[in-house]
Amino acid sequence: MPYWFQCTVKYEKTAEDGGLKKVSEPYLVSADNFSQVEKRIINELAPYISGAYEVSDIRRARFAEVYESTKDEDDKFYKLKLSFISIDDTGTKEKRISQQILVQADTLKNAIKYLEEQMKGTVLDYDILSVTETAIIDIYHYQVIA
Repeated sequence: MPYWFQCTVKYEKTAEDGGLKKVSEPYLVSADNFSQVEKRIINELAPYISGAYEVSDIRRARFAEVYESTKDEDDKFYKLKLSFISIDDTGTKEKRISQQILVQADTLKNAIKYLEEQMKGTVLDYDILSVTETAIIDIYHYQVIA
């Protein structure tokens, strides 16, 4: 089963004034292990980067779900921390379980709206504990790499 990984790529990018500036951009990649992530992100970004680049960081991203949008204006990714309320096996004690969800939207308000649309029909009660805009540039889904 693939996992989500956040990886950071450092490279020189052409600035608006025509000069070069060093940037560090995070991406989300679905893969089985760290070496697949590195190989995949290099394959995806190499056509768009001229010059030297470096995959400077790879770490597991603990997202329970990732909800992407098909709308062009939804160009940001928001991390929402949710708290689900469940009852233990004896049926007497409440237990809270926290999960992080990544939602693609254009605004914080729409991120919450999209999440609530996805959560319709669930039987679990939940609270939104926090919403944070991330710096994630793009998402690359699981792909078998030969």
